[in-house]
Amino acid sequence: MHIIHVAPRPVQQGGMSEAVRQHDWDRTSFGPLHRWPSSLRIAVDLMLASPFPGCLVWGSDMLMLHNDAFVPILGTKPAPLGRPFHEVWSDVWGELGALVFRVMEGEAVFLENFPLVTSRNGVLEQVYFTFSFSPVRDEGGKVAGFLATVLETTSSVESERQWRELARSFERQVQERTADHHHLWEQSSDLMVVVQEDLRLRTFNPAARQLLGWDDALHGQSLLMVLHPDDGAEVRLILGGEQATGEGRLRHADGHYRRFTLSAMPGTDFVTLLGHDITQDHERREALRQAEELLRHGHKMDAVGQLTGGIAHDFNNLLAEIGASLEMLERRLEQGRTEQLDKYLHAARQATGRAADLTQRMLAFARRQPLSPRPADLNELLRSIEPLIHQAIGPDIDLQMQVDPQPWLVEVDVSQMESALIGLCANARDAMNRRGRLKISTCNERHYSELPGVDLPPGDYCCLRVEDNGEGMSRAVVERAFDPFFTTKASHKGSGLGLSMVYGFVRQSGGSIRLVSEEGRGTCVEVLLPRFSGPPLPQPQPPEPLVEVPVQLRNERVLLIDDEPVLRMLMREALQDLGLEVLEAVDAHSGLALYDSAGPIDLVVSDIGLPGGVSGIEVAKALRSRSPQQRILFITGFTEESISASGVLDAGLELITKPFRLEVLVHKVTSMLQPPVRPSTTELAERPR
Repeated sequence: MHIIHVAPRPVQQGGMSEAVRQHDWDRTSFGPLHRWPSSLRIAVDLMLASPFPGCLVWGSDMLMLHNDAFVPILGTKPAPLGRPFHEVWSDVWGELGALVFRVMEGEAVFLENFPLVTSRNGVLEQVYFTFSFSPVRDEGGKVAGFLATVLETTSSVESERQWRELARSFERQVQERTADHHHLWEQSSDLMVVVQEDLRLRTFNPAARQLLGWDDALHGQSLLMVLHPDDGAEVRLILGGEQATGEGRLRHADGHYRRFTLSAMPGTDFVTLLGHDITQDHERREALRQAEELLRHGHKMDAVGQLTGGIAHDFNNLLAEIGASLEMLERRLEQGRTEQLDKYLHAARQATGRAADLTQRMLAFARRQPLSPRPADLNELLRSIEPLIHQAIGPDIDLQMQVDPQPWLVEVDVSQMESALIGLCANARDAMNRRGRLKISTCNERHYSELPGVDLPPGDYCCLRVEDNGEGMSRAVVERAFDPFFTTKASHKGSGLGLSMVYGFVRQSGGSIRLVSEEGRGTCVEVLLPRFSGPPLPQPQPPEPLVEVPVQLRNERVLLIDDEPVLRMLMREALQDLGLEVLEAVDAHSGLALYDSAGPIDLVVSDIGLPGGVSGIEVAKALRSRSPQQRILFITGFTEESISASGVLDAGLELITKPFRLEVLVHKVTSMLQPPVRPSTTELAERPR
């Protein structure tokens, strides 16, 4: 690598070089000459060394420096060195001001045949000049000033022929100046990548190392290795000259992608790919769009009428079925007719099961379902349930997988994630009428946005994308897609809770979900989940085989804590039927007091949501502090606490969710009070293989 060392001084002696050196810069915002930043010194050296008239404007005060060739252009103006540019050119500021502000925003500006009155040999003359204003950036990549290169075009105005000749001369001079300033390759804040005809990387500038963390190991590698797979076609058009500019994503050394505006500068047997980093600008635009969508979604969610109406409708139907079944049981018992009672029991149980399913869907939407998140690899998850996806979508849909080669781990409830993915695939299947193309992909993404209203904090995320080429959705449908009970399917084919359930699960997992769709052009659903930052977990070892033993419970003592009197009564009687001694408490405080006073307790059965401000999880922590081996069974309908994050769902603690059948409770209590025993070595040896 060729390194250019820049000395902290003007490069020439005498003339404006001496004037710059002798000027009292301490009185300006520049400060002492020896403290000037390297970017300012380089720009001054280039300007003073140029044989063409030129001036440099720098800093928020827009102070002006110029070379010797620029002096005649000033005419009768007082010495401008160190003065603000707008004061020196106040007489033409109306024409120059707008251009100056454009170039300070980073835009190169070309001003042709600008008229000025200057003094030559003591005589004022009307002359014309062409100005080229180029932004100059500081070490941080921000525009700190601009360089104005000047060429007189008086004769070109007078003669068309001379104007053409001078224009060609100016172009040659610009090319020569570009060649002379090749070291700007080292100073550029924009990406420059030299790509061979076979798309291999020949070299890249320091900005590529800074922005993307690239090192020399990439030399000779294919551009396709660091290019996002979805952007290959557009970048090929840019490299081939068929497209002037475009956007593309390049892979950072740590796995995430950054977005660039790309253009190409062709060479003899190579192309230089130029890229300006727009990652944060793109994310700000996307964040603003998402904030607007979230605002609209928040307004919609305030309309609780639709939500409560949908719940009331479904539960009224279910309660009517349950109530009618119980009423028929009551009538038959009063009539002494005990035959065929099982059909009424079956109807009530069916309605209860559907009610349980409805509440679980609503808890998922409300982000209150109990979750058991653990570190997971989305690629492994896809591989494990690929057969289920094929089964869900059917044989006539072409399933395509495109996974990131090194996906970041995420922390998620794997079973709920699998259910959500299967649900999204089923939605895509229905949108394609069971015939089409379904693409599932994973990708690492890094977010920098910190704008208010954005539903994701800055950080690393792994994206799971489900994309179909089905009928798509209208804008109105997209805006309501996550609303509970909203569906475009026939009443008997969809509950309207599928997407809202996925939305609630993803948000409860700390992620976000994006939906992009257009009528006739398919739908894309993106699930973004936070990157897991902890150490990788060891592979689980297969448990040793266990042998069930007959249940023999003899007056074991159970502490039952629940604030619902009817449910508590039913659970107590079911446990007493096992021969257990059951002690009851209605809240956490009375439960802890009873635990401390009643003597040894073999098992604690506690609801998580308890009155009085102390939850079942806090009860479990208090009990474990008293007795670390205490066995505890949680029962819950929903919780605002994360059970896994609380650190209590360890050995000897179990969980069942409401509603549950009493036989499930009995089985769980029995297994916890008298767990399976391990077989002897002799028993294992005698088992058939």
